[in-house]
Amino acid sequence: MTLQLFDSRSQSLREFKPLKNGQVGIYLCGPTVQSAPHLGHLRSALVYDQLRRWLEASGLKVSLIRNVTDIDDKVLENSKKENLAWWELAFKYEQLFSDSYSRLDIAAPTYEPRATANIIEMIELIQLLIEKGHAYQVEGSADVYFSAASWKEYGELTNQKSDDLIDDSEAPARGKKDPRDFALWKSHKDSEPRDAAWNSPFGLGRPGWHIECSAMSVKYLGTKFDIHGGGLDLRFPHHENELAQSRAAGHEFANFWLHNGLVNVNGQKMSKSLGNSILVSDVLTDSNALALRYYLGSAQYRSVLDYNEGVLAESESALERIRTFLDRAARALNEKGLLGKIELDPSAFPEKFTTAMNDDLNIPAALAVLHESVREGNASLDDQLPHQAARNYAEVLAMVDVLNINPTAKFWQGSGSSAAAMSALDGLVRSLIEQRNVARDSKDFKTSDRIRDQLNAVGVVLEDSAGSTHWSLGA
Repeated sequence: MTLQLFDSRSQSLREFKPLKNGQVGIYLCGPTVQSAPHLGHLRSALVYDQLRRWLEASGLKVSLIRNVTDIDDKVLENSKKENLAWWELAFKYEQLFSDSYSRLDIAAPTYEPRATANIIEMIELIQLLIEKGHAYQVEGSADVYFSAASWKEYGELTNQKSDDLIDDSEAPARGKKDPRDFALWKSHKDSEPRDAAWNSPFGLGRPGWHIECSAMSVKYLGTKFDIHGGGLDLRFPHHENELAQSRAAGHEFANFWLHNGLVNVNGQKMSKSLGNSILVSDVLTDSNALALRYYLGSAQYRSVLDYNEGVLAESESALERIRTFLDRAARALNEKGLLGKIELDPSAFPEKFTTAMNDDLNIPAALAVLHESVREGNASLDDQLPHQAARNYAEVLAMVDVLNINPTAKFWQGSGSSAAAMSALDGLVRSLIEQRNVARDSKDFKTSDRIRDQLNAVGVVLEDSAGSTHWSLGA
């Protein structure tokens, strides 16, 4: 089965074929760095990290461009509230986003352009739209608007009638010909910092939000590229307007449009107005980073993901089962001299796993395959079938590595079920194992069996091998 992706524009599953053989270009709408990142931001970045890793595992070279919107109405507004220069505030929050991404080991983009570094390209695109009759400058002002009426296909991305598309965030403005029209260039206001404005043929001002991504995507990926991605909340107005102005300029633009679902909190939409926004800083710690990655990446990317108090504990339990099997298998296979002989092919996925991933990145089905392989692997070890266990071990490693949720990987050491708690538990269990060993040496089997039964009763499984005893948490 070849990769199928749900294209938001056509509202259908389509077979994904790169426009250039062996290469994929992805443009991802990155953050507007006006405030600290929340879980929704992190989920969106993680979704496209999963897609990128799967494409690369399939032998493709991926160029992923993720922009930073560092000039915006809200950036200017919030900089006043925090008594910072606008560029100082933007950089402050850009660093918080970058830190959040790296702590979840979301791979850095191929390039991460800032809006303010691409003003010339935006001006050139606006001029082209004016020349083609799809934009107009308001007389006596530097304001420039895209003319929605000039583009008959306006609304094609969200499959709405053009007359119904009015961006509520676009404030009424003098000189706007149609309420559907949206800003390409905004006149500088006396109340705004002078260094937040640029000279242009239209006058002093700054770009509108939508024109930024149209200009940057084309600059780095060309006028036609494979995938444009972002959160579902960006479909309208941002992506609809992007598509309209880019197509009106003569660009074929994105071949696929992908939109990830949002994050709810206890069944409610996460929003500032409801006061239920979950900031990354409220949740992420060094010890739960892997569990947070597992949770945020556990749902099908187009579905809503609901956050509640129990989700990270559930994720840690799932990861602990994987960790226990990998440790147990590595130990058993090493004792039989098989560990070094296993060919760890990073692309040796079970067929069902590949099918799930190629089915519009069906992560829940892929995780089900992963955990089934863990169960089969444990059964193989129980039944003394080392060669079958070796195959299970290799498959599990391949799956957790491509999803980047390998709890034994060096990057995640110290993350997972509370490291301090596990260390304390290890000390306690080892003390009981030592008592059991003394009893066995004294042939006091009643005591040794009692200790083993006590540990089994609380979920601690003992495995005796030549000269040593190992413990693990049962499934």
